[in-house]
Amino acid sequence: MALREEFEAQGRWLFRWRSYLPLLMLALVGIALRGFRYPENSHALDLQWELLCLAVALLGVGIRVVTVGHVPGGTSGRRTRSIGTDALNTTGLYSVVRHPLYLGNYLMWLGPAMVVRSWGIAVVVSLAFWLYYERIMLAEEEFLRLRFGEQFEAWASNTPAFIPKHTGWRPWGLSFSLCTAVKREASGLFALMSAFTAIEAGSDFAATGRIDFDPLWTVLFVTAATIYLAVIAARHTRLLHCHDR
Repeated sequence: MALREEFEAQGRWLFRWRSYLPLLMLALVGIALRGFRYPENSHALDLQWELLCLAVALLGVGIRVVTVGHVPGGTSGRRTRSIGTDALNTTGLYSVVRHPLYLGNYLMWLGPAMVVRSWGIAVVVSLAFWLYYERIMLAEEEFLRLRFGEQFEAWASNTPAFIPKHTGWRPWGLSFSLCTAVKREASGLFALMSAFTAIEAGSDFAATGRIDFDPLWTVLFVTAATIYLAVIAARHTRLLHCHDR
């Protein structure tokens, strides 16, 4: 098997299991927490750093929310069984970067990884992300090349894969759909808040020898959990039905 075909096959396999890779990242961060100490022995400084890390991760959430809220149904989803799409997205964020959802994912990974204040962990997580997702991106692009042909080639030749360009913006083809964004991204937000809450509790335990649940993180976790459970319940109704998506 040619190397390109092997990477594509690996990408299709990794695509199915991409939702579970963050668990390995959390395990790595958990190991790094064993020697964790508050910066300058200050819990207040630690909280400020955690909020900065949260801002990085929420930027990733925002990128995903904006992306999925503007795209047609059948594209840019959270499918896990197989790669597929009903249309080639080339407007909005897709006009400046080919994989905005994975850019959002990376920031959602990087935020929690930064909590332990170890550049080594941040670098390892970044390298793991790239090695994992470059194969998924290759597999997805091979699918798009076969399905959309010259349309894909023209778009890909002028649009970077991962780091957005600052020119060539094309307005979104559809208006923003809040119900679509909430329906698709509630699970990711809940997973992110769960990770931050677990890491924060672990860091406090490493620094003080006891488990404390900071009120801020408790509120954020409960809020994300409530949204997620509400979305699950709403799936049995038409409350989140989006007629044009």
